[in-house]
Amino acid sequence: MAFDSVVVGLGNPGLRYERTRHNAGFLLVDRLAATHGIVLGRERHGARFGEGRIAGKRCVLALPQGYMNCSGDSVRRVLAFTGVEPSSLIVAHDDLDLPFGRLRLRRGGGAGGHRGIASILNHLGDASFARLKIGVSRPPEGVPAEAYVLQEFTPGERELLEEVLARGVAAVEVYLARGLEAAMNACNSTAPGPAC
Repeated sequence: MAFDSVVVGLGNPGLRYERTRHNAGFLLVDRLAATHGIVLGRERHGARFGEGRIAGKRCVLALPQGYMNCSGDSVRRVLAFTGVEPSSLIVAHDDLDLPFGRLRLRRGGGAGGHRGIASILNHLGDASFARLKIGVSRPPEGVPAEAYVLQEFTPGERELLEEVLARGVAAVEVYLARGLEAAMNACNSTAPGPAC
């Protein structure tokens, strides 16, 4: 059976990392799966994944189960299994350069210092996939970025996180239904300020 798209969330597996900033991509794909009744119950190709329909498209949702910095091998294997080209891949991930609550959807480009994206670029050799960046803000002065992203969201951030994830789900739905430009416009119109 042919698949139309693969949506990957980046994060680290295990309870220790479940609610950390670095797992924003995992959280978004979990929410997308729950919204569309997709069970992420299978484990193959180095990922936990499930299949279903979103906006009329046959999709695979996947959460690589290696550590973030090694996500690329699993993503490559999932694409090989599904027959989906990199241009029909969406990767959701945390982004330090965006304020918390902002989303930015774009296609192509470099890793921007994100090691999970760097790993995907290295394994695919193709930058044509879409990235849904979830803002987690810069760390406070004196806190290393590596430590900051492995901290849990603050209580104030957790209050807003549900709305952020809902907007992220909507962005993926519009992307699958009407394409990248429409999704970028929707993302812009629902985020606080220019987000995409």
